[in-house]
Amino acid sequence: MTNVLGKYHSSPKTKGALRFMPVVPASTSLASRLAALGPGRIDVHTHAFDPDLPDIGASYEGTFPAARRLSADRAQIILGGRMYRELDARSWSAPARLRDMDAEGVAAQLVSATPVTLCHGEPAAGAAALAAAQNDFLARLTAAAPDRLFALGCVPLQDPGAAVKELYRCVRDLQFAGVEIGTRVGELELADPNFVPFFRAAADLGAVVFVHPVDQTLDPRLARLGVGFGLGMPAETAIAAAGLLACDLLDELPGLRLCLAHGGGTLPSALPRLAQGMRLAGKGDRVTARARQLWCDSLTYDVAGLLLAAERFGAGHVVLGTDYPFDAREQPAGAVLTALEEVTTAAGLRGTAAPGSPEVLTGAARENALALLAEAGPPHEEARPRHEEARPRHEEARPED
Repeated sequence: MTNVLGKYHSSPKTKGALRFMPVVPASTSLASRLAALGPGRIDVHTHAFDPDLPDIGASYEGTFPAARRLSADRAQIILGGRMYRELDARSWSAPARLRDMDAEGVAAQLVSATPVTLCHGEPAAGAAALAAAQNDFLARLTAAAPDRLFALGCVPLQDPGAAVKELYRCVRDLQFAGVEIGTRVGELELADPNFVPFFRAAADLGAVVFVHPVDQTLDPRLARLGVGFGLGMPAETAIAAAGLLACDLLDELPGLRLCLAHGGGTLPSALPRLAQGMRLAGKGDRVTARARQLWCDSLTYDVAGLLLAAERFGAGHVVLGTDYPFDAREQPAGAVLTALEEVTTAAGLRGTAAPGSPEVLTGAARENALALLAEAGPPHEEARPRHEEARPRHEEARPED
């Protein structure tokens, strides 16, 4: 049952109990809210942060982010005792977000946690408490505008069993569309067999799994060169996705809905070489076809890059994403899609919808997102595995009903 009062976390390293916050999940199902959605674009890549985030590091071993309130509309993320980023109220205020959405013609946002707070490489107990606290916050935020804001929750992926349980809470109880995960879990890749139960559970639930890189996991060489944002993060996404393409996971779970941030990173340009490498290794090219099971957002800042992503993943698998409300955001929302429309008009292609032409991406602003979300969020009473082959193999990874 949904815990409408909130979660209370205790810990073996208690330095004082974490503070209690109420949870207000959406009162209607995800499917009903999507069906009632007004006209406008759907932005699947936006972030939020709780300015009153509990200090997980005070109660659990590990290095976890904390919040420092500066004022009613300013806060900082503190990591390792230092200021990581300063944020304004758009990161936690539904009215502030709605003002920007209305100004840019955005009907709905999918809201996920600020990536540095995913903490997949930290001790599992603290990561589980942090994920639960962030999900409680996302539930409150989206409940403030349930017809416009939809959540992608957090999971402690370093503990696959706990991750499955939190995934079920997100989708079944809190009516989230899915979850956001990083590109690696400590020293393990997403393709590691340890995470198969999590991905099977996501396929069972029709949940969106949004894969987003975390700057703290990048090779330090990239920071020294000053290219962590520009090259490191898209390359990190490509490496994680390449590992998933090279294994059999997507064949075993054809209903798994994996969406890659930042246009799939560098994967679209690297895919032909990846395919050739598989052929040279005697494994044949299965990665090209598997890539068309993936989704990506449109955050490429470039029309040519967007078209290449559409060619690799399929035009129907590209969805609008902006990175709102951070400095790197695309502004206005869908700027690259607008630029694409201008190219289309100038080339006289409108109405042709020929394969490889810009016209095939007309669904990226809205319709593709609705398709991505179509299977997410089954009612609690009816939630059942959607594919028999997608049942978790390990009983300990299954949630308690």
